Order: sequence, then structure tokens, then C-alpha cells
Amino acid sequence: MEPPRSFEHAPALGIDRIPAPVREAALRLAADPGAGYVYDPLLAADRVRTLRKVLPAWARVYFAVKANGFEPMLAHLAESVDGFEAASLREARASLAALRERRGGPGARIAVSGPGKTPELLAGLARLRGEHGADVVVNLESALEAHRASAAAVAADTVLPVTIRVNPARVPVSGSLVMGGAPGPFGVPEDEVPEVVATVSSLPGLDLTGFHVHAVSGNTDARAHAAYVLWCLEWARSTADRHGVDLRTVDVGGGLGVPFEEGDEAFDLEGFGAALADVPDPGVELVFEPGRWITAPAGWYATRVTDVKSAHGGTFAVVRGGINHFQLPTSWEIRHTFAVLEEESWPDPLPRPEALGASVTVSGELCTPEDVLARDVRVASVRAGDVLVFPNAGAYGFEFAMPAFLGHPAAARTTVDTRSP
Repeated sequence: MEPPRSFEHAPALGIDRIPAPVREAALRLAADPGAGYVYDPLLAADRVRTLRKVLPAWARVYFAVKANGFEPMLAHLAESVDGFEAASLREARASLAALRERRGGPGARIAVSGPGKTPELLAGLARLRGEHGADVVVNLESALEAHRASAAAVAADTVLPVTIRVNPARVPVSGSLVMGGAPGPFGVPEDEVPEVVATVSSLPGLDLTGFHVHAVSGNTDARAHAAYVLWCLEWARSTADRHGVDLRTVDVGGGLGVPFEEGDEAFDLEGFGAALADVPDPGVELVFEPGRWITAPAGWYATRVTDVKSAHGGTFAVVRGGINHFQLPTSWEIRHTFAVLEEESWPDPLPRPEALGASVTVSGELCTPEDVLARDVRVASVRAGDVLVFPNAGAYGFEFAMPAFLGHPAAARTTVDTRSP
């Protein structure tokens, strides 16, 4: 893994940028066990409702469980989403449990993605549908996967609705992560789609409902993303017409970006909705699967500073957690700025190191130089014992970390209502 790219020094956030209930919960987590996540599930559910308001009535909003699978988060989201997107049997079961708890039954669809679906996974999904009545649709990623899904459906005496995930030859939009128009394990290459359509249509136990074209992630250009959605619809319709597919579903994935760093442009939700507002009803279920956009702003990572030290001109705040809790900043080369919560208590007579008016690098407790959460962030003051709070940590935080390295305790998780005074 390459080290994070260099940034010009940027200031730490003021504590006023962290809601009071989050600050209180962060201090509790930092006291014991030392680090963890604070989530506001109600805020995440409100973001779903906000997104739905700007989208056409024919659009559907699923939540990508891989972004945040915390059960209280799923329980609240189950009240506002049209479905969940899962990538494992565990995620599918957790989604079904949340839907049944909040709706008294499935009441929404569970779409299952992933490039490596095993026979065991597909058999479990078929049983969820056949034995438990779950509304499961499988996004197929290869001809072999279609054969395995067919065998699983027949064995469970059910019919699995499926889409074909496509890796298009070109992707008319960019983002922080592109998964189409380039070599990769995701989906069926566009030139092989006719063959896979014929295969799926010939197999028992499968009902081909459409296509899945999730090809970009982390896009903050709303108008470009709207054009991408319309391109997906046009491509799916023309492909279905050419190959005799009864098109009922077009899944365009997620891809709505969030501004991680100060100065980054936020996704223009109103502009996105306006660009889609005059589109005639396509007569299909258009599915969005955002994860990051829904929950990233509804989460904060808090960690206690265990030491402050200087070495060869650099200043370091060493924290209780690190990439074993919160790996995304290093993996994506994001500088997650943070706020410093002062902690006045300190055990006497221990020395208390401090950095004043310095640019600090936040390092974790792992024995690797890659364990860095932020580089060159200017702080007015940071001391051993203070607490750092990183906003925009509600997606791909706990779930995306590497907790097994060195065997330190996993990050704790708790919830708050930021609307509380």
C-alpha cells in the first residue's frame, strides 16, 4: 500500500462542528474503552427521506448494507428505504430481520450483489425466498453464477428474480472509484451480455427482470450523475429490446459522493432531482443503492490521544485506535479533518506532552507506518488524554477496518439523537 499523498496543512475543526450529543458520547467512549463510533440513525433515516423527495416517484431507494451494518442503523433505515442491498448472507439476514422488526414482515426487497457468490451463499438466498418469503433479487455477475443460482432455486423449490450486472464498455461519468469500462472482477463485460442473457433465460428457477449497472462510486457531480442514470436507463431499454428481456428493473447502484475534506463540493441533491424531474416514467423500477451518502454524515469516530511526540521535524498525536478501527482515510487517501475535545483530567504525577500551534499527524497504535488517520492538520493545542472526533465516519468505517492485526479490541459503537439539546 502506498503512503497517503501529501496535502497542504489544513486547520482542525472547531468543536462547534461536532453536535453536543456526539461530543458527550465521544468523551464516554474515550474514557472506556478508548475509541469507537457514534451514530445518529435518525439522521440517516432523514437523509433517505430527503433523497426520496427529490427523486421521481418511479425511483426506489435501497441502502447498501456494506456501508454500515450496525443493527440499530438498519432498524431505523428499514422505516424509510424501499429495500436493502446486501453482499453476503449475513447482510441479507440482518436486512430481513430489520424489515420484519419495523414493518411486521419483509415489506421491501433485498438485492444481493458481489462478484464471488458461492453455491452456499446462493443456496441460503434461495431458502430465504422459498422458506421465509423474503423478496430477494440476485444481481448475477457471470454465466457460472447463473447456473449456480438456478441450481439453488430448483433445490429450494422457488424462483429467484435476477438481474445481470454489466461492466459497460464505457462509463460516461467519473468518480473516486470507477468499476466499469475497465478490467475488473465486477459484472459481465458488455460484449458478453447477449450470451449471458440467453443462458439465464434458458435456466429453470430464474426470472430475469433486468440489469444492474453500478459502475461508479463517490461522484460529487450531480448533473453528470443524472446523465449517467439516464444513460443506464437508455442502455438497459435498448439491450432488453434487442434480446427479448421483459425489462422490469434497472439498478444504477449508488455512487453519490460526500465532501470528506474542507472545501470539497457537496453533491447538489436539488440539481440532481431537477435533472431527472422531466423524464417520463420509464415503466420500470429504477433502483438507487446509496450507502455512503446516507450514513457517512450520520457517524463520527472518536479516539483518545495516548501520546504526543516529535521526531525529525514532525509532530505526532498517537491515538488509541487507528486503521484497525478506521481504515478508510488511508485506503482512499482522504484527509479526515477532526476536532479536538479537551479533557482536563490527567493522572498526576505523569508528564502530559502537548503540541501548541503545530501541524500534527494522527497515528494509531499498530506496528506499521501505514497506521495514519490524518496528516499535517494544524491544531491550536492537542495533549495526551484529549479526544479527537472525526466526522463523516458513518460509512465504511467499522465495516471497512482491519481489526485482527495485533488483536486490539474492536471499536465500540453507540447511538445518539443529534436533535437533542
